[in-house]
Amino acid sequence: MFDALGLICMCVTLFHPSHADLQCMEPETQESPIKSLTWNWRRMELSWESSEDFSTYICMMTMGSEFRRMTVKNRKCSFSIECNLPLHRGINFTIEVPDKNISKHCQFIPEGNAYDLGMKGSAIENFSCVIYDVSLMNCTWQAGRNAPADTQYFLYWKKSSDENEIECELYIKGENGMHTGCRFQNVMIEGEPAYFLVNGSSKDSQILFYDDYIRLYTIERFTPPLNVSVNCTSNPAGCIITWQKPLTSYQKIESCFEYEINIQNKDEPEKHEKDPPISVSGYKYEFKNYNVKKQYILKIRARGSSTCTVNRSWGEWSEPIEFGQEKDYFIFVLLLLIVLGTILVTLLLFFLRKRYCSFKRIFPPIPQPRDKFNTSHDENIQTENLFPSSLSCTKEVTMVQEMT
Repeated sequence: MFDALGLICMCVTLFHPSHADLQCMEPETQESPIKSLTWNWRRMELSWESSEDFSTYICMMTMGSEFRRMTVKNRKCSFSIECNLPLHRGINFTIEVPDKNISKHCQFIPEGNAYDLGMKGSAIENFSCVIYDVSLMNCTWQAGRNAPADTQYFLYWKKSSDENEIECELYIKGENGMHTGCRFQNVMIEGEPAYFLVNGSSKDSQILFYDDYIRLYTIERFTPPLNVSVNCTSNPAGCIITWQKPLTSYQKIESCFEYEINIQNKDEPEKHEKDPPISVSGYKYEFKNYNVKKQYILKIRARGSSTCTVNRSWGEWSEPIEFGQEKDYFIFVLLLLIVLGTILVTLLLFFLRKRYCSFKRIFPPIPQPRDKFNTSHDENIQTENLFPSSLSCTKEVTMVQEMT
């Protein structure tokens, strides 16, 4: 489906005619002999007719900041398509005849029914993509201001010039089932710019296309830095915070990242003015304002440095990490142990009392004959057979009648 001429024309030719007439401006002084300019999408080729024969022509093409110029001896120019600029912004062409005051200026403007490419204002707006969690990508857009209500959009993209086009497999749907975005999985970042094209269809009118080139490394949102740890000391007071670079879909050295550290006092109210984040270029930070009597909350995030081809936008914050002086729970624990000990001792005494009272009911003590001559001795013997008052239970009295 795609020829080897390049990435610009191959997606557009899927949905639009191979040839398109151009809007040209005639010089005010005289009518130009150069007429009937035609733009061939598939070949990226400009052709024209001339009422006079000239030995050479100069062709120029301007797309945004890209400029191409060549000299030809026939009435046809084939331009290089290495410039990765979207076609929906339009193209300017100029044809000149050397050493003669003869020129022709023409434009390709996708918007407008004159080129049968779609109604003005029907193309999507606010197109953007983001890569997250290393290999997932979301692309979103809004419907064109003048797009009919039944308009449906379709996204096609190509990661490199060596691959085939890919249509979105998982669309994000908005009102009335209109496609407003797409989710991609297993996205790999490569060096070449990826080409995106959003085409539309409607029963009422033709819909303008939208296309764009995106270098995927510029839209990757980094994961939080890995293995964040805090090591604090009280004498001298201070903390060493260390981490590792975030996960990326391609390998990058440590110097390609810079980090932002946010440390806040946990006990400060939310309305209190917060400390500004701290930027760090390495993978270690010494927190010198550490107070051993306070607790802190730490977060850290990453972005690409200006020296490498990585995204310069800040990534996601890491999960909050608490560090600092823990609360002293010694008194609370001591009181809890005292209460539990008291309860256990009370229960032990209760069960002992129950046990000894039951034992006494089954095996009552044998009474001793009274010794009239040593009353105190008998009382001592009876006292020794009794349980302590704390374990006393109901007394049983046995009457013994002395035989005479």
